Amino acid sequence: MSPLILAVLVIVCVGAAGFALVPSLTGSSRATKRMKALQGDIRTNRIEATATRDREARRREIQSSLRNQTNAQKQKQRISLTARIHQAGMKIKPAAFVRNSVITGVIIFVVLFIVQVELLYCLVLGGAGGYLLPRMYLNHRRKKYQNAFLAELPNAVEAIVRGVKSGLPLNDSMRVVARDAKEPIRSDFQRVLDQQSMGKSMHEAIMVLFERVPLPEVNFFVVVINVQSQAGGNLSEALTNLARVLRNRKKMKAKVKAMSSEAKASAGIIGSLPFIVALLVTLTTPNYLLPLIETDIGKICLGVAAILMFIGGFIMNRMIQFDI
Repeated sequence: MSPLILAVLVIVCVGAAGFALVPSLTGSSRATKRMKALQGDIRTNRIEATATRDREARRREIQSSLRNQTNAQKQKQRISLTARIHQAGMKIKPAAFVRNSVITGVIIFVVLFIVQVELLYCLVLGGAGGYLLPRMYLNHRRKKYQNAFLAELPNAVEAIVRGVKSGLPLNDSMRVVARDAKEPIRSDFQRVLDQQSMGKSMHEAIMVLFERVPLPEVNFFVVVINVQSQAGGNLSEALTNLARVLRNRKKMKAKVKAMSSEAKASAGIIGSLPFIVALLVTLTTPNYLLPLIETDIGKICLGVAAILMFIGGFIMNRMIQFDI
């Protein structure tokens, strides 16, 4: 074999070997890239799965806390007199409240007896007035206190958010609210700080707010604080979302109140018409309505009319009540 042919065969063999090895190296690099990309996708999926599990666990924990507090509230639907006085922001003792109720009943009885109402009616009206009027006043004070608390709660939550974002701990942010906020927010947050200074945990201390003002808005705030203190997370973001929810609920309540004002005015006019007509008829013709008072049939008619008026007022009152 001539040297020329041998050289050509060697060059062909070297070229074939090169062509055979180069694709395998290129394929190896491509396979490595694919492996790295696959590992990156697996790592990303694991991180996303972990974040999803954390969000689901936090959501379940929030739902569990809300469910537990709702069940506890349902078990305590019959609120004691001491708790209602506490929720109304009043400092009177239960014994003093009962004493004032008895005094109110006695005063009503004496007034009716002086104007020569029958003794049975004096006893019935005196007992009913002594029992109902103080409790109606107590419920009014309780509702007024709750409305004042809810009016300032979004501002207090936003103040806590600003404090947390500026680097202050949660306790110091709540201390700012207890110092600068309006009443009754200031006193209630100061009570929470006092509970913590006595050695109670945040979970136990923050429940003082819900015991004082048992409303869904306060329940949201308590649950957010408890979950963040136990599970961690971005407290400022959670409280910012909570403040937005509280303001939206406040706007919705104001809208509902504006929409139901016409129905309330109509109920007031319809409910007062019989009394106004009776007063005007008595002023013009004093003897016209005397049979309703002096005869048994008239008294029965008055009783039936009073019952129907009560039922109608109750129905109209329930028609303008909305749960938000």
